[in-house]
Amino acid sequence: MVESPGASQPYRPGPADAGRTSGRVVALQANYCRVELDAPGPEGCRRLLCTRRSRLDHEGLQVWVGDRVRLEGIDWSAGRAAVAQLEPRRNLLQRPAVANVDRVVVVTALAEPDLDPLQLTRFLVAAEGSGAAVDLVLGKADLVAKPVLRQACADFKAWGYPVFPLSTRTGLGLATLRHHLRTAAGITVLCGPSGAGKSSLLNALIPDLDLRVAAVSGRLQRGRHTTRHVELFAMPSEPAAADALALFPVAAALVADTPGFNRPELPSDPVVLAQAFPEIRQRLALGPCRFRNCRHLEDLGCAMGTDWPRFSLYRQCLEEVEAIASVPTRVATTTRRRTSRRQTSQGLSRPGREDSDQDHP
Repeated sequence: MVESPGASQPYRPGPADAGRTSGRVVALQANYCRVELDAPGPEGCRRLLCTRRSRLDHEGLQVWVGDRVRLEGIDWSAGRAAVAQLEPRRNLLQRPAVANVDRVVVVTALAEPDLDPLQLTRFLVAAEGSGAAVDLVLGKADLVAKPVLRQACADFKAWGYPVFPLSTRTGLGLATLRHHLRTAAGITVLCGPSGAGKSSLLNALIPDLDLRVAAVSGRLQRGRHTTRHVELFAMPSEPAAADALALFPVAAALVADTPGFNRPELPSDPVVLAQAFPEIRQRLALGPCRFRNCRHLEDLGCAMGTDWPRFSLYRQCLEEVEAIASVPTRVATTTRRRTSRRQTSQGLSRPGREDSDQDHP
């Protein structure tokens, strides 16, 4: 789920960098990317529309939103340049694809559509894969009764996450979340299922954005995709400051709006899956299981047991991971058997047996 090619190092221009400058990718659009510069160019230019040098493709390097890049071939009058080099990434959240993430905020709705605990768990597991801090926003909180909201907050805190109940319609929780994100410099990614209200949340946090939103389908109770690409926006430092589309300093708190999707992939390694559950990490810190390869499913000597809130959800995720991992083995075995039967029917001996007969007449 995450790529960690090494710690990011500060870039200091040298003699070979004459005519180059550096910045951060803030949006991808078709074959172009928009780069926010570290320092303004002539006439205060802070953002350039850039292509990528073909050598990046030859080296297998993909540019993502959040990447730190170095530019060359700058045409200040046209506002154009080319991405010549990628700086080392701290991490890469694969879906949605954002580099150098500091915080992932999983946004889910308490109603319209109804909350799906297994789907939410998949999003949280994917967020954990980034290695960034993970928060949980419970949107549309005004659509459920107060006792239900209190119980939901208590339940999800027991999962091990900071919980922010919120309503963009009434304003509940907006000030708290806005302060939380402003004080967390770096890149925050909003992710979650379609229809959870990510774009509505960004509109409420940064009013001048005016992102397009759509109602949930009444028949299917599914969200509609309104965000088509990933883009970074600046959190205004003060409530009165909010030209959200104004250019921003690199050190500002940046929030990424991302396209919604409904089924995040799980990690292929059961050990990585277990580590993506804060409940497991916390309990194993007190005392490890008897066996290193413990599956944490009522196994002999398991320190986890079954008395934790997401045990059944963890079981479902683990069973899926193990089922997928076993598919290649089953396919290979079936292929070998079919080949063996075909060779036998044609009067052919197995290659291994033939070699053995030659070595031992």
